[in-house]
Parts: sequence; structure tokens; C-alpha cells
Amino acid sequence: MCSSLWLGTLLQSRWRNKKCHWPSLIAAWLRSSPDCLGEGLSLLPTPHTFTPSSFLRPGQLSNVDLNEDISELETELPRPYPNEIPHNEKLLSLKYESLDYDNSENQLFLEEERRINHAAFRTVEIKRWVICAMIGILTGLVACFIDIVVENLAGLKYRVVKDNIDKFTEKGGLSFSLLLWATLNAGVVMVGSVIVAFIEPVAAGSGIPQIKCYLNGVKIPHVVRLKTLVIKVCGVILSVVGGLAVGKEGPMIHSGAVIAAGISQGRSTSLKRDFKIFEYFRRDTEKRDFVSAGAAAGVSAAFGAPVGGVLFSLEEGASFWNQFLTWRIFFASMISTFTLNSVLSVYHGNAWDLSSPGLINFGRFDSEKMGYTIQEIPIFIFMGVVGGILGALFNALNYWLTMFRIRYIHRPCLQVIEAMLVAAVTAAVGFVMIYCSRDCQPIQGSSVAYPLQLFCADGEYNSMATAFFNTPEKSVVNLFHDPPGSYNPMTLGMFTLMYFFLACWTYGLTVSAGVFIPSLLIGAAWGRLFGISLSYLTKGSIWADPGKYALMGAAAQLGGIVRMTLSLTVIMMEATGNVTYGFPIMLVLMTAKIVGDYFVEGLYDMHIQLQSVPFLHWEAPVTSHSLTAREVMSTPVTCLRRIERVGTVVDILSDTSSNHNGFPVVESNPNTTQVGLGLSAYPMLLLKDFRDAYPRFPPIQSIHVSQDERECMIDLSEFMNPSPYTVPQEASLPRVFKLFRALGLRHLVVVNNHNEVVGMVTRKDLARYRLGKEGLEELSLAQT
Repeated sequence: MCSSLWLGTLLQSRWRNKKCHWPSLIAAWLRSSPDCLGEGLSLLPTPHTFTPSSFLRPGQLSNVDLNEDISELETELPRPYPNEIPHNEKLLSLKYESLDYDNSENQLFLEEERRINHAAFRTVEIKRWVICAMIGILTGLVACFIDIVVENLAGLKYRVVKDNIDKFTEKGGLSFSLLLWATLNAGVVMVGSVIVAFIEPVAAGSGIPQIKCYLNGVKIPHVVRLKTLVIKVCGVILSVVGGLAVGKEGPMIHSGAVIAAGISQGRSTSLKRDFKIFEYFRRDTEKRDFVSAGAAAGVSAAFGAPVGGVLFSLEEGASFWNQFLTWRIFFASMISTFTLNSVLSVYHGNAWDLSSPGLINFGRFDSEKMGYTIQEIPIFIFMGVVGGILGALFNALNYWLTMFRIRYIHRPCLQVIEAMLVAAVTAAVGFVMIYCSRDCQPIQGSSVAYPLQLFCADGEYNSMATAFFNTPEKSVVNLFHDPPGSYNPMTLGMFTLMYFFLACWTYGLTVSAGVFIPSLLIGAAWGRLFGISLSYLTKGSIWADPGKYALMGAAAQLGGIVRMTLSLTVIMMEATGNVTYGFPIMLVLMTAKIVGDYFVEGLYDMHIQLQSVPFLHWEAPVTSHSLTAREVMSTPVTCLRRIERVGTVVDILSDTSSNHNGFPVVESNPNTTQVGLGLSAYPMLLLKDFRDAYPRFPPIQSIHVSQDERECMIDLSEFMNPSPYTVPQEASLPRVFKLFRALGLRHLVVVNNHNEVVGMVTRKDLARYRLGKEGLEELSLAQT
């Protein structure tokens, strides 16, 4: 009969008994194999006891080496890099551990909770609010640092290149200007790529897919470490200054999450400093909630959108939600925006002017001059369709490019070379486009930061340079608010085409960068072109304003790529300070999402899939009701007795073929009393002893157990969960999935009619089933 299952997060503590070192042995239990998902069974495939239906293709174990950093150990052996890594999208990696978002109610946990009175619980609640305030303040300060440094470094670069171009336009020899621009870009990006590729690869990209996985219950190695934050901040500064088609807003979400994870634990494992505060929150459940707040604070700082930040965390990030969490997350977002706004207002000389929050300010749209009418509704829907199609094309191209990178560009040196190549090509394309453009506009009355005259007449500037010779954020604002006639249609068309492919090539490089602003810039360009065309067709009607359609195009393009709806609507409304366009933006985003989903997945979900992460979506596949727990569970299960010999436990934990992280503790005969040696000599342990080592636990190989100690007996009653969740083997896959996903479980025990353990369901058992083009399919397991 199944008596109990130990699912708690047990951690390493000091030896408490010289005769039998059982506390450290127990503490190493869950960390016996850092490379597994938290299984209570062998990860090797076992034959199922059923005949699959015609639409189901059972996967077999694949010997694919994903060649990733999968160990949390401080010392790692160098690995040879193969020329090609055979990778495909129908793999599920075994290298990821699962977080345990369900508290293990063992004796230690219950005794601690009983000792806490009502006043202590109120103190804990106050600490939660204090932590959220600190998350908002620090996230806002990090955003200020990024904004100020980027503004100064990018301004210096553009002034140097502009002076050089102006100089050689008169003398001749503009090829030297091209070489200078490309060299500066490549040099800056090289530094940004080197620190990411060689120091902390998880800092690459925007970090949104990784945070999304973490909040889903998947432990991504190093994703919320201080070193990752430092590399992320430095990397995104260098990427933007290096002229890549990237934005600094996306990485703010990852940065906020790292800040939240660090503050809520009251210590830094990277600095090896423990401040002995907030120790109560050292568990996966509490840490997850604070990371949700950090992600929202990052959005709030990036766009000046506190409500949008909360909705982003709800829509794209958090897999678990409650009402109390909503208020704390909103508080952190509000503090983040206020901090950023206050500091930047002082920096820009307008102390206490809090009217321009966020790293990106889209400017104010005049709703009186730029209203919309009923006849424009079909036009907005059409723009949503275009955004969905272009977004699907962007994602499809990036998908194949990412597959190529995984297979062939997996060496850090090659990744750095590719980043430098993209930076140089971006500069070259921009220079050639500016050089070939004859779109000249009068300087008087314009707000161009770095006007390039080139071959234009005196008092005029090259309009193409407004888009290319600038940071992407300022280019977006220019496309939104420059008066009609500021851009030639040919200029906008060529810029859209070139920047679309540059942004697609750039996303996925080994640099810290986001896709929000490039997507908005692409959409704003073709949206403004669309508005100019409408104005031409309607003989200059006042409603056909290019700036308004630039905003709709930006929303359509970003929605078509990332498939956000609710949060993006509010972000766009808050960033523009205008609620008039709320309904058109909703219409455009919904249409873009529906059209884009018809072709391919959103960009973030696609990259999660390409990394073979066992990500659990909101619902089980719709055609999976024919599968039962018996067919999806892993078996046989390695079980332990309530009182077990130390040698048996050591052997099980040391068996690399088993990779166990959780084990059913069973009693075949409950009436039999088992007596062990050394059980009365040990002192009482508290949860604090285990939390002191959270979240890095040593492997079993680091513990020496003598032959005499192997003969000792361990009583697991105090540490096991006496009331684990179980399901009967006849339960359907959707029912098992719903229980596992909703409760944030790490293990789910499967029992037969006699309440005997017959199998175990873990994250990878559920994630390997998905709905493909030909029906329900089962993914192969990638051995790492």
C-alpha cells in the first residue's frame, strides 16, 4: 500500500551525528542528479503496456547531445564541440529540472507553521510588500542606468560618424566613413557578444522565454543569478550602442526577474553573501511569486506602463496567479515607474516632472486631430491581417535560422564572429541605403537628432538617415510624429524591407537584446507607408494621417510576432498616453494574433520549443482523452521503506542510470515494526537548517559514507510528505494534466485499485505529448 511520497525540498546541512551521517545523506536526496527533471523513477524508456492508436507515434530515446551547460557544479570539464549537432523540434530535453511549486507538508514544515502565530504571519506579509517595493526601486534604477549609458555612448558614436561623413562628403572618400561605422559597430558588439558567449550564455536574447519557463515550473540553469544580471545589463547596452536591430526594453523583463529573485532570498550565491533576512521565502513557491513581480516591474520600467506590466506578467509570464499576488505585483510596477521617472526627470533637468515615464516614450497623439471613424474599422482589420502574415513570416524565417545556429554555430567563437558580422552588415546596409537615397527634407522645424546632409542641398537632411542613423527607439517616435511629407514612400518601403530581414537575422544572436522595438519599428514604417497611400487615394483626407497608421502598423507587427493581445493593448495605450485608440489597437492585435496563429506559433513559444524545454501549456492536447495515466506514466518506480538502511539509500542515489529526485516511501505491511540503529542519537532538525543551503545543493558524490555508516538505519517519517497527490491509473491524460499543472507539482504518484504504487508522472511525461500537424504525437527524449 502506498503510504507516502517524499516531495519536499530537502537541503544539505552539516553532519549531526558522527556515527551515522544521515542528515547530509537525506539532504543530498533531491540533488542526487542535477541533470534530471525531478523524476521518481528511471529516465530510461520502458515499454508501455498498451497498443498505441493509429494517430500516436511513441517516441524512442534519442542520443542527441544538445551541448548545453546542464550542471550547477562550480567546476565543469571542457567538452569537445562537434561540427554539427543533429537537432530537430521534436525533442524533449532531459537536462532541465522541475521546480516544486507545491509545499511538501512533512513534519518539519508543519511544526514550523504551527509555531508561527498571527502576529508573525502579519510580519511575513509586511515583508512581502517591502520586498516588492525594493524590487520596483532597484528595477527602476537599473533601467535608468541602461538608458543614460546608452544615450551617451550612442550619441558619442553617431556624432563621430556624422562628423566623419560630413567631412568626407566634401573631400570624397566616403568609403572610409563606411569602414569607420562598420568597425565601431562590430567592435562594440564583439565585446557584448564575448561576455555573453564566454561568461553567461543564458543572458543572450531578451530572456522572456527563459523567465516564462521559470514561472511555468522549469528550472533554467543560471537564469536568475547576479552574474546573469550584470552580463545582461552590460550586454544590452553594447548591443544597442553597436547599432544592431534590437531594443533595450525586452531585457528589462529578465533584469527585473533576476533582481526579484535575489532580493527575495536575502542573499547572493554569486557573491557568497548571506544577509540573514527574508529566510522564510527561501522556497520555490515564494521565489516564483516575486519573480512574477520582477517581470512586471521590468515591463513597467521599459514602457512606463504599470498596468501593462501586471497584465504582461499575467498573460505571458505567470502560470500561477491569485488576487493577493495581483496587488503586490501592481505595487512593484508602480514603484518601478515612479523611480525611473523621478531619476530621469532630475537627469534631464526637469526635476519632479513626471510626465514622461518609461525607457521608451511614444509621445502624445492629438486625439482631436487624429480621431477615427466607422469606415476605418475594415482598414484596421486589414492591417491586422497584414501584421499577422508578416509576423508569421518573421517567425518562420527566424525558426529556420535558429535551427541552423543550433546545429552549426554552437561554438562560442563562431557565435561572436556571427554577431560581429551582423553588426558590420547592419552598418553597411544603413550606409548604402542613406547613400543611395535622394529623399531630402528641410531641417527647419524637424526634430532630427543627427541630421545627415550628404548630397542634399544646404538646409536639408537625408530622410533615410532619420530611420537608420539613430537608436531604434527614437526612430519609432519619429515615424509616429513626424508631419506628413517627412518621408518619401520609396524610403519607407526600402527601409521596411531591409530592416525586416536585419531584425530577423539579429534575433537569436549571442547578444543581450529584445525584439519589441525592432518589431514596432518595422510596423511603424509599413504602417506609415500604408497611411501615405491612403492619403493619396483619398485625395488628402484629414483622417488618413500617416502617424495614426504608423501606430496601428506597429501594434499589428509586434502582435503578429509575439502574439500578445491584452497586455500589449494596455502598454501601447499607456506609452502613448491616449485611450482614444484603445479599440483600434485591440482590433488590430486580435486580428494579427488569429492570423499569425493559423500559420506558426508566437516567437517566444517557438524558441521554448526549439530549446526542447518541457513546457506545460494551459491545457492538455485536445485529442488526448484516449490516453490514461497508465499509458503516460513512467515505470517501474524505485520505492523505499519508511525505515531504510543507509547503504540502500546511498546506492540508489549514486546510481547514475536512475536519476531519482523523488521516491515513494511505501510500507508493504503497516503492522510490522522496523527497528534501526542510530535512530535515537540524532538531534532535532529544523527547516532553517535546510533553507540555509537553498537553492544549490551538493550531489551525493560529495558525501563520504563509511562501511559502518552504511549499516545504519534512517527513519524517513520526519521528512516525507505523508499526504502526496495520487491518481488512479485509469485517470485520463487531461485530468492528470490539469491536476499536475494547476497545483505546480513535481511528481504525481499513480496507484492501482489496491492503492499500490504502479508508476510516477512527472513534467516530461506530460510535456512529451503535443498536438502536431498529423494529430497527437509523442516527442523523443534527448539524452544530455
